[in-house]
Amino acid sequence: MQFKSMIIDNVEVSPGYWRMRMTAPPELMEAHPGQFVMVRVSQSIDPLIRRPFGIFDIGLYQPAYTGAALQSYFEILYKVLGKGTGMLSELHETDLIDILGPLGKGFDKGSAGEEKLIVGGGVGLAPLYLLAKELVKDSPVRLFAGGKTKDDVLCITEFERLGVECYTATEDGSLGECGLVTDVLECRLDSTANKGRIFACGPHGMLKAVAAIGKKRNLPTQVSLEGYMACGMGACLGCVRQGSEHTPETPDYRCVCTEGPVFEANDLKWEGN
Repeated sequence: MQFKSMIIDNVEVSPGYWRMRMTAPPELMEAHPGQFVMVRVSQSIDPLIRRPFGIFDIGLYQPAYTGAALQSYFEILYKVLGKGTGMLSELHETDLIDILGPLGKGFDKGSAGEEKLIVGGGVGLAPLYLLAKELVKDSPVRLFAGGKTKDDVLCITEFERLGVECYTATEDGSLGECGLVTDVLECRLDSTANKGRIFACGPHGMLKAVAAIGKKRNLPTQVSLEGYMACGMGACLGCVRQGSEHTPETPDYRCVCTEGPVFEANDLKWEGN
């Protein structure tokens, strides 16, 4: 689905990190946690390629003008890294942008009642908030959020308001435990005799470590990959990743935008990637 979206607000939530809320057609309210949108950040041809962003939240809002009915909105969480995201951060309320989505395969929420362990780093938290909103309806949920510094740990208050129990870790010790968030996750699993289902999104190194933890402890683990892509629909093949059966003789490639971005961790090849 392609549509024009009007910006409701676009705010910097931490140095270099932004949260944008936009209007949405009612159909977008059916998006699954883990799906994403492709955003054209400019009305001109520069930059030409759309940018992919995980759907952070969806909901209804009350427009400011008198007598208006509730309208649909969605949000993205992004970090300014280059020209495209820099242009996105300069957009203001009432500006229009072109959206394609929702796209991709989202998370499998698993069984009701089982403990859910969500692991995120930086903007990897983007698709995990909407997931947490769904999971807390019938399961205990714990979030493990990490980053290099406290500036990289985003939106913890929002998760806490959902009733999620939050654990944080930073490499410099500026927030929560000093070290890697995967170490905090392992401590939790040690204390609960390896109970829970793991969901993760973040940098490759973190996802590789989470996948190893899930495999070692025989826990169902899903990861959301942050792939570079041009089309978002499987045509360009710019976002393929090696599957678990990949060898030089028998190639096994998975398209992040159509077969993912969410995968069972055991379905991917991590060594040497």
